[in-house]
Amino acid sequence: MGMGADIDTSSVTRAYARWAPIYDAVFGKVFAPGRAAAIAAAEEACGAHGGRILDVGVGTGISLPAYARHNRIVGVDICEPMLRQARQRVIEHALPHIDILSVMDGERLALADQSFDVVVAQFVITAVPNPEATLDEFARVIKPGGEIILVNHIGAESGPRWLFELCFAPIARRLGWRPEFPFARIADWAVRHGGVRLIERRPIQPLGHFSLIRFERLSGKECRTAA
Repeated sequence: MGMGADIDTSSVTRAYARWAPIYDAVFGKVFAPGRAAAIAAAEEACGAHGGRILDVGVGTGISLPAYARHNRIVGVDICEPMLRQARQRVIEHALPHIDILSVMDGERLALADQSFDVVVAQFVITAVPNPEATLDEFARVIKPGGEIILVNHIGAESGPRWLFELCFAPIARRLGWRPEFPFARIADWAVRHGGVRLIERRPIQPLGHFSLIRFERLSGKECRTAA
């Protein structure tokens, strides 16, 4: 299952409840390129006619107005204060393509198997107690041929940034995330799962500190072939 949980759900929920009133002001511009890249990838995966997209960790809903109206969006987040802002944003921007916004733990999604074309998780995987179990849930709710699209800071493997992330980690955990999170943890999950394949990993701005990571959900036949 990978490394044990070193943050817990209650601490993450408390941290993001504190962030909720100022989250957009603090992180809005910094995370904007990542949001744009994730939405573009999701809409490419859905195609011209659109599809059903699950946005996990939807937060304040800052991404919601950017989704094309021919897609159907379900947004979930573990933090109710963040979702209150998302619901208000849906009203203010008149967003008819948002089907529901619900409090939900990404590790335990109360959603049907193979019910989405795409799962988008922006800046989420490093902030959940059990990333592997969360990724398992993403794979479960995706249709064969659908995509899991992650945008996240991935920890450096060496050098000054690696040392900084290692030293900053105890403080970051109290704020709700892991700055030293290695890509190998995601890659190892994919190998163990066996039902997904990595189709893209690329750095995005600012300064390449964040990465766009895309997995395709394989069909049962493809899984057997890969095995």
